[in-house]
Amino acid sequence: MLLKRTLVGLIRSYEGTGDKAKDPALKSHVYKLSREKAWEEVVSTLKKMQGYKLLHEVQSVGEIVLEKRTMFGRTMDITVSVISVDPLRSAVDIYSASRGSLGDLGSNYRVILDIYRVLDKKLGAYKLNNV
Repeated sequence: MLLKRTLVGLIRSYEGTGDKAKDPALKSHVYKLSREKAWEEVVSTLKKMQGYKLLHEVQSVGEIVLEKRTMFGRTMDITVSVISVDPLRSAVDIYSASRGSLGDLGSNYRVILDIYRVLDKKLGAYKLNNV
């Protein structure tokens, strides 16, 4: 799967998650938390992640914008969205795009998996599967 991502990344320089994603790793992650509680947990977790710089957080729309520099000096812009599914559940979606004209060699895909891995570790007790 990673080889396919690298090949796709030769031409594509963005990746995103959603509830209809074909790749199971890119499906929205849903947590049994209210949007406010999920927001607090996600923001505090993202602030502690090494290598990521938090640029903006807009709680009213549930968006957090991060920046990450790659080892090749490219900059990636990452938007993490916290969406209310219902009063007791929230979904987290991530969109990552690299600046510049060439593809990303799958680095946006890896960044999304990295962020989800850290969030799932922190919020594992609240994670819901196959919602």
